[in-house]
Amino acid sequence: MEHILEFGTKRVKPNIRTLFDMKEVAYDREWLSGAGNIVLYYMYRELSLSKNDALTMREHGLRYDITVIPPRMLGREFVKTAGHYHPVVPGTGMTFPEIYEVLSGEAHYVMQKPEGNRIKDVVLVKASQGDKVIIPPGYGHLTINASNKVLKMANWVARDFESVYAPIKEMGGGAYFILENGIVKNSHYIEVPEIRALAPTNVREAGLQKNKEMYGLVRDMKKLEFLTKPQEYAWLFEEIYSSL
Repeated sequence: MEHILEFGTKRVKPNIRTLFDMKEVAYDREWLSGAGNIVLYYMYRELSLSKNDALTMREHGLRYDITVIPPRMLGREFVKTAGHYHPVVPGTGMTFPEIYEVLSGEAHYVMQKPEGNRIKDVVLVKASQGDKVIIPPGYGHLTINASNKVLKMANWVARDFESVYAPIKEMGGGAYFILENGIVKNSHYIEVPEIRALAPTNVREAGLQKNKEMYGLVRDMKKLEFLTKPQEYAWLFEEIYSSL
């Protein structure tokens, strides 16, 4: 099965992430030793509903993606993305942020803020259909599907950078693992604070309203400028994550 995505009038083939692509970050090593190279999730990149939309996105330095994560257990661990950090916006001291929307299913977004060789903060946001979640500057992140439903999520992100996977891969995963019997710390990290639970970031001022699909912001791209110029939107990140 090709898992073609119908998006407007287009039929889009995915990039596929398999278990062996991210075996370094799996928690259950005993299970992994006998597992085959199964498909974990599907990524559909640079989507648009029209040529005009595609041009608008390019002009503003953004792209719109969709990721589909079917429910699955990786041994004792719920299926997840590989996890990555974002690079620094040129000329600033801030990394690029990102915004996610749950289109269907449920998602656990785990965000972690490094400081030197330690982790300063870890945040867990549980999101359901229609919720928006901003990944703020300075944080790496991964997504977990801890439900029995297919998770389909969209994201807006700056188009001209490469995600940084190596640091999380080198640490054997994120700071925490979400397992069927609870959440456990990753012992490879020197110091990990207790995980904090926060609500989804449905911020009306940024055009991020629950149950209003954020693809429509292609017609109001000014509201997404915080993705390419985060240094000018400190107020937004403070409002969303006041204790970060």
